Amino acid sequence: MTPGPHEPPKPTEDRFVGSKDLTQWKTPVGRFFARAMEWASRALGPHAALVITLTAGAILATALTALSAEVYEAVVETDGVAVLDQPLLDAAETVRSPEANTAVTAFTNLGGSVGMTVLAALALLVLTLRRRSWTPLILMVAAAAGSLLMTIAGKELIGRTRPPLSSAVAPFEYSPSFPSGHSLNSIVIAGIVAYLLVLKQQSKRTRTLTIAGAALFAVAMGLSRVFLGHHWFTDVLVAWTLGTAWLATVITIHRLFLTVSYRRAGSRRRAQAGPP
Repeated sequence: MTPGPHEPPKPTEDRFVGSKDLTQWKTPVGRFFARAMEWASRALGPHAALVITLTAGAILATALTALSAEVYEAVVETDGVAVLDQPLLDAAETVRSPEANTAVTAFTNLGGSVGMTVLAALALLVLTLRRRSWTPLILMVAAAAGSLLMTIAGKELIGRTRPPLSSAVAPFEYSPSFPSGHSLNSIVIAGIVAYLLVLKQQSKRTRTLTIAGAALFAVAMGLSRVFLGHHWFTDVLVAWTLGTAWLATVITIHRLFLTVSYRRAGSRRRAQAGPP
């Protein structure tokens, strides 16, 4: 049964985060997209509609990355480096030490293609086994794919040069600097894992710690790139912005999927109950 307005949410349902009902849309725009998702689900099935909507979202996110790249390039060419990038890189060089360089390099490797893939796969395995659902797999793959597309699009469009090797810590990296893939991927993957966890957490304190932990990981990953001289700060800043936008898109699409699922379940219960 779906909880009534005065009943506490069941811990097994994804519908609630604390007392917030994720299937309730208070704005006309939200209600419009909920109706559109409901129509797509009737035509294609709920999971197919979810996958197709996520794919469309990823394409849109990539297009927005291209647009943001144009704006970013114009800003950085005027005063971005002088105001933010070079001073922060200079400050990072003053606090480096052999021990700190080794520790930060070990941490930043977690956000690389190998490290983040392993972390995401482990989190996916645990979440899928615990939830016995395809939801973690679909959301994780969609989030990671969109993040990768955004990173590739940004690097290809801008081709920005990384900080000089004389200001960086080995091992050096040579791919384009914008956006920071480590920063973008870490905020998206950590954010999706946190979202899937808070859907099952009943304690507000636990949810707060989960979200704070994910945010701390993403922020630390981005700052590690500046500390090591592998990225300019504006590369990291824009990656955080893009990653947050894509994460919000994936979560919103999942909320639409939940809305349709619960409406369909309610319709089935009413049909089984028969006329009043």
